[in-house]
Amino acid sequence: MHIMKKIFITVVAAMIATINVAAQGNVTPYFSVDEMPDLIKCLPPPPSFDSPEFANDMMRYSWGKQQRTDSVRAEIAKGDAIWSYEALFHQFAGAFGLEVTREGTPEIWNLLETALTTTDAMRVKPKAHYLRQRPFERFDDAMLTGEEDELRGEGSYPSGHTMRGWTCALLMAEIAPMRADTIFARGWMYGESRVIAGAHWQSDVDASRVAASIAYCALQGSDAFRRQMKRAQAEYLVKAGQSTDMQRATIIDKEKPSARSYRPDGVRSSDSSKGVTIERQHKVLRR
Repeated sequence: MHIMKKIFITVVAAMIATINVAAQGNVTPYFSVDEMPDLIKCLPPPPSFDSPEFANDMMRYSWGKQQRTDSVRAEIAKGDAIWSYEALFHQFAGAFGLEVTREGTPEIWNLLETALTTTDAMRVKPKAHYLRQRPFERFDDAMLTGEEDELRGEGSYPSGHTMRGWTCALLMAEIAPMRADTIFARGWMYGESRVIAGAHWQSDVDASRVAASIAYCALQGSDAFRRQMKRAQAEYLVKAGQSTDMQRATIIDKEKPSARSYRPDGVRSSDSSKGVTIERQHKVLRR
């Protein structure tokens, strides 16, 4: 009976995770989940409940409950719990220095949405594999955020929210490196919110930041990601008032292949100032 229940919970958890990913819309990820690193192979298993490491989880759980008495911090944790890109980007707006919206910052939105759709899916397999009991379940306790019915039976390792939040911080810090310190500070707080809410153990959160770093490194292997990152960086400079539309166009134009030059005898030339240059599919003779 116990085995059948475990199989059922695994299937349900996987279905919920799949629905959450599909709900992001018709976004083509930079890589399929099978092309991304397998977190079961990358990360160690979560600490067992009778291990010395779990003692720290217990202390941090108590710490998290104490933070709920701070009304300001509690409201931040509640906002961090909302599972949508709109809510996530809004939570990071102050640190990022810009409100990210689909209409107002289309290039940045495109990058973040596609990148996070790619990386979010990585959490599904390890969650179903480990099925780690969440803090509120273990202690039959109430959560700060009222997510009990939604999360009960779904594994806590790794933390999907923390992984999403830290990946977002990594992406935003690359878009706006001048604000990296505030972005990463907010990203760290985002993970702590899951401990405060009672949704995750500290070890879940710690592993998820590593998982996000693994995912972020994998994204660098996509040419489409690198091109979109340049567009997002250029758009940020314009929206933040640090650049002009002309400068933005110049940055993006650098993505285009340089003109190929040939000497009159047909041999490729490294000097593009002379010879026959192929520009926009037309031959131009330079003397």
